[in-house]
Amino acid sequence: MTYAFETNDTAILPIVGSDYLFPVSQIYCVGRNYADHAVEMGHDPDREEPFFFMKPSYAILNDGEQMEYPSFSTDVHHEVELVIALSKGGRDIGINEAMDLVYGYAVGIDMTRRDLQAEAKKKSRPWESGKSFMHAAPCSAISLIADSGEINFGSITLSINGTEKQRGDINQMIWKVPEIISRLSELFVLSPGDLIFTGTPAGVGPIQVGDKVQAAIENVGEININVGKVSSAGETIEG
Repeated sequence: MTYAFETNDTAILPIVGSDYLFPVSQIYCVGRNYADHAVEMGHDPDREEPFFFMKPSYAILNDGEQMEYPSFSTDVHHEVELVIALSKGGRDIGINEAMDLVYGYAVGIDMTRRDLQAEAKKKSRPWESGKSFMHAAPCSAISLIADSGEINFGSITLSINGTEKQRGDINQMIWKVPEIISRLSELFVLSPGDLIFTGTPAGVGPIQVGDKVQAAIENVGEININVGKVSSAGETIEG
C-alpha cells in the first residue's frame, strides 16, 4: 500500500514485564466519575448517566518524560485517573462481556486547560480547547491483568514536588470498569489500542513550570513527569 504522504508515528506505551509495545488508538475520557470531584466542580454527585470526551493520541506522554506546558493557558490542572487499555473492540458490548476487551491498566493524568474549559462551558461550547493539546494525557506503562480479568485496585494518588494533592480509592468510582466499557460501546465503535481514562477523585488543582508530578495507583503502577516550557527555538526546556 502506498500512501499519498508520510504518516505520523503511532503513539505507543510500554508494557510492564514485556518487550512488546502497546499502540494507542483512540483516547476516551469519562467525566465526573467520583462523587467528591463532582461536588468540588459544582455538580450533583448523584449517579447520572456517564458522559465522555476524547483526546488525540499525540496527547500521550510517557513516564519519565517532560511535559510541555501548553499555550493559551495560565491555569492547567492535574486529574489523576485509572486508565483501561483495550486489546479488543466492538459495539454494543454487554456488561458481562466487557472485561473480555481489557488488556491491562495504567495510571493516567487528564491535564486540563481549566481556564479555556471554563470559558467554553460559559458559552455552551465544546471542551476540546480545554482538554486536547500536546501532552494532555500522560500515561504510565500498562500493567497486564490476570487471567480472571480482575485486579485488586486500591488507592489513587497524585503529588506535586513531594506534596500530596489528590487521594482516593478506585472503589469510589461511580461507574465501574465493565459499565464504562459497555456504555462507551453503545456510543462509539471501540477498537484494539483504545485507552479509557475513568475519572478523577477530588483535589484537582494547578501545575506550574518546574513542577515534578508523581501519580500512582495501588497494584497498577505509577508515572513521574516534569513540567517544562517551550523556548523561542521551539524546544521544551525545564523551568
